[in-house]
Parts: sequence; structure tokens; C-alpha cells
Amino acid sequence: MRPVTKHAVPQAGDICRLSAVELADRIRRRQLSVHEVVSAFLDRIEAVNPLVNAIVSLRERADILAEAESADAHLAQGGEAGSLFGLPIAIKDLALTKGLRTTFGSPIFADFIPDEDEFFVERIRRAGAIIIGKTNVPEFGLGSNTYNPVFGPTLNAFDPALTAGGSSGGAAVALALDMVPVADGSDFGGSLRNPAAYNNVFGFRPSQGLVPAGPAFEVFHSQMGVEGPMGRNVRDVALLLDEQAGYHPRAPLSHASEGSFLDGLGTKASGGRIAWLGDLGGHLPTEPGVLDLCEGALARFADASFHSEKLAPDVDFEALWQAFVTLRQASSGCGLKAHYDDPAKRKLLKPEAIWEVEQAMRLTAPQIHAASVRRTSWHRTLLSLFERFDLIALPTAQVFPFDATTHWPREVAGRTMDSYHRWMQVSAFATLGGCPALNVPAGFDDKGRPMGMQLIGRPRGDLAVLKAGAAYEATLPWPAGAC
Repeated sequence: MRPVTKHAVPQAGDICRLSAVELADRIRRRQLSVHEVVSAFLDRIEAVNPLVNAIVSLRERADILAEAESADAHLAQGGEAGSLFGLPIAIKDLALTKGLRTTFGSPIFADFIPDEDEFFVERIRRAGAIIIGKTNVPEFGLGSNTYNPVFGPTLNAFDPALTAGGSSGGAAVALALDMVPVADGSDFGGSLRNPAAYNNVFGFRPSQGLVPAGPAFEVFHSQMGVEGPMGRNVRDVALLLDEQAGYHPRAPLSHASEGSFLDGLGTKASGGRIAWLGDLGGHLPTEPGVLDLCEGALARFADASFHSEKLAPDVDFEALWQAFVTLRQASSGCGLKAHYDDPAKRKLLKPEAIWEVEQAMRLTAPQIHAASVRRTSWHRTLLSLFERFDLIALPTAQVFPFDATTHWPREVAGRTMDSYHRWMQVSAFATLGGCPALNVPAGFDDKGRPMGMQLIGRPRGDLAVLKAGAAYEATLPWPAGAC
């Protein structure tokens, strides 16, 4: 069985331990009132959040409960209930929430209140969810460690001495400690997958374009970052994805989903072949124990009729990483340049943000083009791999959760990390391919630190990845979460 949290938290009550799918069903059947559900989660937040700082900008309790009572009255009058009706949800603090403070973890936006919702937030509201607050993030989402000067750090759900990961660290910890039933996240270089791994929950990076991004000033170039769902089980992930996904006219690279993902999970996966890339033939420095846990997870897959094969593709992974870095700088660095250009705001930027901007300013058009060509070559390689395999598996992170006061690991397995995100290089390959990638809990080392494994599918093969994740989930000897 998995270790329990080292935080001094009470056991979650019956309502908070129910899955999001079950909660939504009981609300629709009026077996539970929205008021009961929301009150239970607010009580849980009051008891637990001061220890971990996962949820920020929490709305006033009276206002939230008034919304819950209105929802109950709506049902009592025979009103329709969407798939998320009555569920209390906290939105990642990188996503716009109309009328609710959105800081991006930056003092530049400490008092910013948007006048519109992110596209997927608008859809979540329309599905009946009650937005109660935000989940904490690193400044502008940079780095897989959730801390910022506005709200401070979020601590790991299992151990207060360890990082929660990031950038969806607040979401992952809130889920793991039963403060919310389901959560949204976003992922450029592992920001959904890494915190899910570090807190023993599921995090899904969808195929490029499945969840529309925006509103945004630029909607064609900045497309490696995606929004996605997180949950304590795969069905909850699918529940939220059903609402997030689908074409939006103001997101021209978005596309329609092919039916309900939750309904699709009603048919079990029939097995398949998994390519295990491990540490890419020694290319990735990896902390001892990480690969062993992932290989143990692969062995459990055999119980679900999935068979794995170790594979080391003939690819220049260093050149591929440099292409990722270039494209990230051209996107994120340029996006932050307006703040950098204002001397007063530049003083408020963390070093990683300044580095992204200054590196972006050195880029040339031929360099960006060459990086995109390299990415295209990788996409072709992936397509050829998916002719032989149904899934590709990699560790979700190269190191276990580390000291929360350390901003990022400077060395991994004896190798110096040359940037704040080099230790998360393993996350770049699904991103560059536009592929769906699901973090599944892989287990715990002898120090009780969690680790996860990525299941990567062919582009637009989102349902197949979720089905494989559900098959794997059924083999787990422990539940997701932390208590």
C-alpha cells in the first residue's frame, strides 16, 4: 500500500472521498445536495489548505454557499444539470477567471481581475461547476516547482519538506488531499504531468488542439502549451476533458473531439504494445530508483494484456532538446518581453523569466525555422513508431520530488543541469510531437517519494491513452491521492 501523508491532516469525509463522476451523479439524482457537497469541500479546504497552500484567492464562503443554494433550487424546479453540475472547482491561476483574481503568480498581476473567462473556464461554468477559487502556480508557470512572491510556495501532498512540482502544483496537491474533486491544469514542458507524478494523481496532456487555448493576443504560433484535466482516477479525468475539449472559432488550431471520452471508457482496452524508452539509451540523467519504479509499473501493465519492449530510437535527442528550448523561448520569452521592456516590471520578474526573454532576443529567424524543421522530423519518427507500438512510455520526471526550498536541481546523476528546466527534458518529447500523454502513478521509493510514468499516444489518440490508463489503474495496489 502507498504511504500516507506526513501532514497532520484529518481523514477526509465520505463526500470528499467520492469520485467526481459519482458526486455529479448523486447530485443529479438529488441523493446529495449541492450545498452538502460544497460545504464538505470547503470544510476540507479550511482544515488542510493552511498546511500546503494549494488553493489561493478563495472566494468568500457565504458567496459560494449562496451559489450552491441557487443550484439546489434550480434542480428542485426541474432544471437541467450539466455534467459538472454542483461540483466545486478551483481553476489554475494561469487561466483567466471573470471577476476572480488571476495573478499568474506574478506581483505584476497581483490585483488583476479579468473581465472574461478562459475558453475552457467558460465551458466549465456552463457545465454547472461552482468555481470557488484558484490553484497556486509558479510565476508565469515557469519551472516545475510551485512558488511565487504573491502567495508563497505550495508543499508536496505527502511531505512538507518536498516540492509539489509544477506548474500545476496547487491543482495536484488540492486533488491529492481531497480538497477538490477534479482539477484543470496546463502543460508546456510537463506542467500537468510532473506535479501529478509528484503527488500520486493522474494528469493528462491532451493532443495539440483538442482543448482550445485562449483568449490570447497570438493564436497561431504559441501552440505547444495546452490545457488539460487532472483527477484522482481516469474516469474523472475524462469527465472534465469532455467539457474542456472541442473546437472554438477564436482558437483556429483547435479541433472537434470525437464523442465523449467518459462514454468511451465504457469499452475496456484490449491490450497492446508499449515501447519503453527508459532513459533514452543513457542520454537522460536519471536519479537512481526512477527507472526501477517505472519498470515495475510496466510489469503491472502485463496484467492488462499490454506487453512492453525496451527501445532506444536512433534520434539525436540533444538536438531535439535544443529545438524545444528554441521554440519555447520564441513563444514564452517573446510573450514576456512586454514586461521585460518596462524597467519597473522587469525588477519584478524572476530570473527564469528574464532568461527566457533575453535568450529569445538573441534568436534569429533561421534558428527558429531550423528548430521547427527538427520538430517536424521528430513527428515523422513518432508516426513510424506508432506503426509498431500502441503507446510509448517514459518516466514523468528524471528526479524524485526534491527539497521545496531548492528552486531546481543543479545536478542529476552527476551531470550539471544547464538551465532551470533541463532536469525535465523527459517531458519535451510528447510536447514536440503534439501527442496526448497521461501521467499514471508508478509508485514510491524507500523514502516514500512518489513517481509517475508517462503514457504517450499517437496524435489525436487521446481516448486510446485514457483507456490504457484506466486498464493500468485497475492493477494498482493503492488508490491515487495522499490520505
